[in-house]
Amino acid sequence: MSHFPDDILALARGIITDFAARGRMVATAESCTGGLIAGALTDIPGSSAVVDRGFVTYTNTAKMEMLGVQEQTLAQFGAVSKETALQMVHGALFRSHADLAVAVTGIAGPGGGSTDKPVGLVHLAAKARTGGLIHREMRYGDIGRDKVRLATVRTALDMLIALDQA
Repeated sequence: MSHFPDDILALARGIITDFAARGRMVATAESCTGGLIAGALTDIPGSSAVVDRGFVTYTNTAKMEMLGVQEQTLAQFGAVSKETALQMVHGALFRSHADLAVAVTGIAGPGGGSTDKPVGLVHLAAKARTGGLIHREMRYGDIGRDKVRLATVRTALDMLIALDQA
């Protein structure tokens, strides 16, 4: 039994069905969602044909070790930044056999926010091995940890679909 809302499952089902039919594989790199994107995708039967792997990189050390995020990037821009999301998605794509990857880093709350980087700020990046790239900065607001994380899953799945159709 899935714990994901129906709209997220519908997005995931569409990705699994479409990507499996075309032999496309996906990798995820997740910080604030803690594996929920990969979880939504793998809730769908047949996902083993599409999901190559998922990286859960909650700490800066994990981002550096598993995805190749540069220490200088983290020091200069912080973990929750466009620059970090772009390095995360690049690392996920090139440390996998995937055709597309998506990466997310953000502040789900309830704490951890600041004036410059408030609770609900999430940077997402999706990249295709063929070169396509999408970045989105989302400001969901202080709507609660679970809602920020689920909204991030929705956006990430939407980005995979958009990138694949580009």
